[in-house]
Amino acid sequence: MFHTNMFDSHPHMLDMSPHKTTFSETDLGRPRDDEYETKSGTDTMDAPSGDDQDPNPRPRKKGYRRHTQRQIEEMEAFFKQCPHPDDKQRKELSRDLGLEPLQVKFWFQNKRTQMKTQHERHENSILKAENEKLRAENNRYKEALTNATCPNCGGPAALGEMSFDEQHLRIENARLREEIDRISGIAAKYVGKPVTSSYSNLSSLNNNRMPVGNYGAQSDTVGEMYGGSDPFRSLPAPADADKPMIVELAVAAMEELTRLAQAGDSLWVPGNHHSEILNEEDYLRTFPSRSLGPKPLGLRSEASRESVVIIMNHINLIDILMDVNQWSTMFCGIVSRALTLEVLSTGVAGNYNGALQVMSAEFQVPSPLVPTRENYFVRYCKQQPDGIWAVVDVSLDNLRPSTISRSRRRPSGCLIQELPNGYSKVTWIEHVEVDDRAVHSIYKTLVNSGLAFGAKRWVATLDRQCERLASSMANNIQPGNLCVITSAEGRKSMLKLAERMVISYCTGVGASTAHAWTTLSATGSDDVRVMTRKSTDEPGRPPGIVLSAATSFWLPVPPKKVFDFLRAENSRNEWDILSNGGLVQELAHIANGREPGNCVSLLRVNSANSSQSNMLILQESCTDSTGSYVVYAPVDIVAMNVVLGGGDPDYVALLPSGFAILPDGPGINRGSIHDVGSGGSLLTVAFQILVDSAPTAKLSLGSVATVNSLIKCTVERIKVAVIRDNT
Repeated sequence: MFHTNMFDSHPHMLDMSPHKTTFSETDLGRPRDDEYETKSGTDTMDAPSGDDQDPNPRPRKKGYRRHTQRQIEEMEAFFKQCPHPDDKQRKELSRDLGLEPLQVKFWFQNKRTQMKTQHERHENSILKAENEKLRAENNRYKEALTNATCPNCGGPAALGEMSFDEQHLRIENARLREEIDRISGIAAKYVGKPVTSSYSNLSSLNNNRMPVGNYGAQSDTVGEMYGGSDPFRSLPAPADADKPMIVELAVAAMEELTRLAQAGDSLWVPGNHHSEILNEEDYLRTFPSRSLGPKPLGLRSEASRESVVIIMNHINLIDILMDVNQWSTMFCGIVSRALTLEVLSTGVAGNYNGALQVMSAEFQVPSPLVPTRENYFVRYCKQQPDGIWAVVDVSLDNLRPSTISRSRRRPSGCLIQELPNGYSKVTWIEHVEVDDRAVHSIYKTLVNSGLAFGAKRWVATLDRQCERLASSMANNIQPGNLCVITSAEGRKSMLKLAERMVISYCTGVGASTAHAWTTLSATGSDDVRVMTRKSTDEPGRPPGIVLSAATSFWLPVPPKKVFDFLRAENSRNEWDILSNGGLVQELAHIANGREPGNCVSLLRVNSANSSQSNMLILQESCTDSTGSYVVYAPVDIVAMNVVLGGGDPDYVALLPSGFAILPDGPGINRGSIHDVGSGGSLLTVAFQILVDSAPTAKLSLGSVATVNSLIKCTVERIKVAVIRDNT
């Protein structure tokens, strides 16, 4: 991880007062040092005679004379060799030059004082110039940050100027506002008319940001939320009176999902990214009495179907889908947060057949430029008469009358068919209605194609994660080269540590409502967005204030070329500023499936900088047809030795950084790439940096400015390198 001091701005100005020099009593009354005068050898001058004598005689001044040119040159030459001569050397020098030893002693003493004064004067002038430069730079950054704008309202952002108490008060106000709206909705059921609140004229929270300037603590562990002040967690459990309606809705959704999964070409037509998309007109004719009713005004329908054969048996897959923590972990790139609000049924006969649970989840694209899709839904699992299992989700927005939904899940989920040898065939359906007008323009093509949130992305992630799980359980690994880890315990520990690293990165890079992103400028899509997290006693995280910074931009280069460039150790010194141009060597390697790019590596930076000579980097790279990741974090050598020996990786401190690479659209342009949607890449760069080891510290403007410069410099290096290699 990064050292704290490198991001500290100069909080105080250097002392420019002149340095005082003290002298011994023998120096008092002597002429200036640069005159090199000494006693003449006689203590008195000739006395006046007769009446010229002063009746009150005063002590006569001692006579002085300058050193000769030869004496000065000899002592200068000797001073260069030995600035501090001892008694013997002074006596020899005085004898050669015809001076008293005391005269020689005084000359060297004065010479040293003179050199020290000149050195300090020169050093002070340098420091003063540097101090003025830093002052001007700090003023420039402060002025720039003062002009930062709120991404919600366009007003000024109070970056770094708000105390943590004020931030928590804002969060608490948001929670109370949600609670008032919820209670008003409940009361409306009993009084028969809407109950207005004094907050009705306040604008609601933007679904992809909390108020600008809010640097409250947020959690990047899947399944963990803000706590009592988080609107996501304040979603109510269903009332007893609503439960029969929920059961009826789940049963109808299960029937619709089963029919959609088994339907032929009449309902599904080929899409432009090799997936099947729903024929909306035929769907309306086939399901005239849809469970959720008509589509709300302003929402766009998005439905896709995809099938895959995975290396996992059906029982294990159902266990993962019905456990919110396992589900969130497996799909961490898609599910930013998830919570089970209430379990209505645990199933029968010791399995999940008939299991029913109310959940909330937030679905994301790994970029702060794409708002998340928040859903409140019921999940229902059932085994069909033919032995096929099905898991379906359907929204419960009608139970939240006070909330305007921007995303609804129509019956979505999967059918799971058991195959021989521990394999399963999965047919996945994603059917949503969503308001995606807040999506940034460079991501519009990707989102509108259905590739960003569609069935193809879920299936590709599932297939890749199943291969990763199979790799972690492999016991017959052959040592193909010195980098391969053959120890089963070491492989499991290292893969578990890498999994935690990727989860931390994915849940911290998106536009979740748990994230208080602040935009540093408003000049384009590649603006840097920052937020902070306060960590205290959390295992696996260094304590203190962590600054997260992220930016997304388009590259006219195919995603595979960008992925191969960023994951390769021999090209790392072209973009990694902190490696200082040092060569990177792979020390350990774990393959995670058929694709060569899916692997976990342990890298060492061979830097000329002695402070980084022992630096190790844990890196995981993964790719599929819908996107790629390269995530890394500096790690401690001693801790990694414990992990490679099969030790517990949960207490290894990590601050992950990395890249998310997505295609810019559904098609692949075989010709030149000129604009978004023609076969280029959407790249998100995100850093996490420990800026202060004290959790109670305040974020300094200098830290933000330095991280801003770091991420922008990295982006420019990547652009230059990948565009050059592509052309």
